[in-house]
Amino acid sequence: MNTPYGHLTYCSNIHPGEKWEDHFRALRKNVPFIRQQLAPGMPFGLGLRVANEASIALSNPDTLQSFKNWLTENDIYVFVINGFPYGGFHNTVVKDHVHTPDWTTTDRLEYTRRLVRILAALLPDGMEGGVSTPPLSYRLWWKSDNERNNALTQATGHILLLLDELMLIAKETGKILHLDIEPEPDGIFDNTAEFISWYRDLLLPLGTKHLAEKHQLDSQGAGQIIRTHIQLCYDICHAAVGFEEPATILSSLEENGIKVGRIQVSSALKIDFATNKELKRKAIETFDEPVYLHQVVTRNADGSKSHFPDLPDAIANWSPEQQEWRVHFHVPLFIQSYGALDSTQSDIVKTLALHSHKPFSSFLEVETYTWGVLPEDMQKPIGESIVREMEWVKKLLDNRQ
Repeated sequence: MNTPYGHLTYCSNIHPGEKWEDHFRALRKNVPFIRQQLAPGMPFGLGLRVANEASIALSNPDTLQSFKNWLTENDIYVFVINGFPYGGFHNTVVKDHVHTPDWTTTDRLEYTRRLVRILAALLPDGMEGGVSTPPLSYRLWWKSDNERNNALTQATGHILLLLDELMLIAKETGKILHLDIEPEPDGIFDNTAEFISWYRDLLLPLGTKHLAEKHQLDSQGAGQIIRTHIQLCYDICHAAVGFEEPATILSSLEENGIKVGRIQVSSALKIDFATNKELKRKAIETFDEPVYLHQVVTRNADGSKSHFPDLPDAIANWSPEQQEWRVHFHVPLFIQSYGALDSTQSDIVKTLALHSHKPFSSFLEVETYTWGVLPEDMQKPIGESIVREMEWVKKLLDNRQ
């Protein structure tokens, strides 16, 4: 829905369905109810998750037209697509496979090409749109700096081929779409600083050369094209896990002229071990589940930070010297504390305060997808849970006026 602070939506990755007919069934069941609660009588924006299998089906003109008809009938519009998880995301073990296939492969390129074409067909006139994507690859797959750098160069080449597609869409339709790259702990871009370094030191030089050779653009024109079509997906949960400060992130992005395609409003788990160490250690064990990857970053007594690829690794290496944990979990936004544990809700408050003072993106997307793997006493019906999330964000923004 459109607000004074941009278009606010939620990501449909909370609804199951790798096949389009399954996901569409879940959308028909849930989205009209959510719209009626949040925006009765008004257009309602949807952040659409389209898995690879679903993207193939939705690329069929008849299937796509049927979906467009349903959107029109229900006064719903699509302006962002989540293209991070390629395959299974529900009722399966996801873990590091959420990065598979990565941007070193043509499979990821072709999947994302389908997504930008689908979005171009769905996007209302006069709006820009974005497709989110992983941080190019998962860093733990690459055993040396040389391997990682080679993967980064290969992935960047594929990003530039997608850039050609985005330029062609703009020429054919007049619609501006951007790829929103999402740093994540243990991604090749583990944090925003690494994303900015890649953008400045590899993407811009390679992209400028590519656009000069293929499109006869000078360096200034090439820079404008790259900055328009390749942007950052600012996931608040991911930044909080890495102990990043929102003001520092925004200052660095502005300094380097990099745009934020969307803000993903999300919250991580936080554990302060200053008190009740044993109680909190046992409490975090109840969140250890086998589906999603729960990277952990710890702040230690000497000021250093330690990284663990998943929650069981962190639990096995727990030490009294660890003062604070941040755990990648995408817990509900409106809950500040989980018994002995806390959330990084304060990072959302800080980020949206900065945004309300000086908007840095047109799109805000609530992304809470771990409802089904939370402890049982924290689970509620999905539709009601999404409405509570969205209402909490809207109230937070409204109170900033």
